[in-house]
Order: sequence, then structure tokens, then C-alpha cells
Amino acid sequence: MKNLEQLIDVGTTILSQALDLVNHSLTSDEQLTVHSQYMPGSTIGKHLRHARDHFTLLLDCVSRPRPYVLSYDVRSRNTPMETSREAARIAIENTITQLKKVVVGVPLNAPVILQAITPYSQTMETTFGRELWFAGLHAVHHWSMIRVISGEQGIQLDKSFGFAPSTLVYQGTNTKGKAKI
Repeated sequence: MKNLEQLIDVGTTILSQALDLVNHSLTSDEQLTVHSQYMPGSTIGKHLRHARDHFTLLLDCVSRPRPYVLSYDVRSRNTPMETSREAARIAIENTITQLKKVVVGVPLNAPVILQAITPYSQTMETTFGRELWFAGLHAVHHWSMIRVISGEQGIQLDKSFGFAPSTLVYQGTNTKGKAKI
């Protein structure tokens, strides 16, 4: 498998974990909006939306003409996917479709200008491949927070949900049929 195909596979797999969460682990819309007692202000819905935003912002960026200018700080908040399982399912499915469609047309080494507020305005050079890799790992980071919030609600998750691919490889669980990454 080439690097591009691998990054599409990993991104799709990580987003599919969120889809599996919405379709099979959550049983009510209310579970998306329960505030964590350990992470004030955090909800499953907010983490799903935030992680998905990174994929969509990147994919939208490279769908426009060059030069590619990306900011992860320009996000929508309080969207329907934060409070509705159906809206979350549709949004995640649309992102998976967009990922499969857009990524194949962009070279991994395509230059991207990243603009960020750190709180200082920063501009730096990066590449599409690096940012696609980041979007996946960033999502896994948020899946781990969803794991904590789910535990607070007694929601059972797949044992690989919220673990970095490198952790699963280290543990020897990243073989076909054992882990979803």
C-alpha cells in the first residue's frame, strides 16, 4: 500500500470508529450532550465535532485553488452533530466520502500554509500529507477523551477506541481482526 492509500485508510478507519460509536454505542441523543465531570465543558458531541472539523477544514482547503492556506481555528461550534446522533452520522459519513474523493487528487507533499493562533498569530509551512496525518492523530486524541466521558456514562466502547495506532502496534493488537486501526 502506498503512503497516500495508507493515510486514506487510517483516516477512514479513525472516522469510522466515530461512526461506530454513534451507530452502535450511543443509545440516545442526550448521551452526546452530557457534560463530563472530569473535563469541564466537554461532551461526546463536542469532541466528535471538533475532531471532524480538522478533517473537513483540511479537505476544504485543498479543494480550493492553490496556494493552500489552512487554519484550524476557524471552526463552527454548536452544530447539530453535537446534539443529534443522526446529524453526527450524516456529518461523519460525508467527511469519509470527502476524504476518499479529495485526497487521491492531492500530492502528499503539496505545500500548505498553516495559520494558527497560539495565542500569537503564527504562519508556518507544512504539507498536505503531514496535516492529513495530524488530523487522524488529533481525532484519536479526542476519541480518548470520548472514552473517559463514555465511561462516566457507563457506555461500553471497542477496546481500540481512543488509542493511537502506534500504541496498538506496540501492544501487538494491530493485526487484522484484532483492532480497528
